[in-house]
Amino acid sequence: MVSVTRMLLGLMAAIPGFATLSLAAPCAAPEYRQFDFWVGDWDVIDVQQPAVAVAHARVEVILNGCVLHEIYEARDGHTGESFSVYDASRQIWHQSWVTNSGQLLTIEGHLQGREMLLTGIDYLPDGKPRHVRGSWRQENAGVREIAARSTDGGASWVPWFDLLFRPRALTH
Repeated sequence: MVSVTRMLLGLMAAIPGFATLSLAAPCAAPEYRQFDFWVGDWDVIDVQQPAVAVAHARVEVILNGCVLHEIYEARDGHTGESFSVYDASRQIWHQSWVTNSGQLLTIEGHLQGREMLLTGIDYLPDGKPRHVRGSWRQENAGVREIAARSTDGGASWVPWFDLLFRPRALTH
């Protein structure tokens, strides 16, 4: 008597192309690792006021290496979480950011050189669109995140924030 497993393997082998299916981890392609430089336990510094950390952020790889999860906790009580994923079907990075004040921001883009560039649109309280763009790049032992906004469809940009993620101090 043939075991059920052996019988199933025999049936699957009869399916055209089955033998060429990869059994590798679903997010093993190099593109999924492009944003891993942001993974860490960070003190977040405002570049304009570098003496004090404005927040603590933790970025970790979750869901079998498929997603970067950020937990951001500012000293002023503002908190947020982001989920960043490489969408292989569209060959693009996607990030969704949500906060404890009900804000939602979705941005998308690509690694360009050594910099992750993501753009999108959020909406002002009156419903008007506002373009946003953010860039992340390794800087020394940390990561620099710079963001800008535009209310004229991208014709001109105004700085939003400039942050440096430094490895969290051991004294915390």
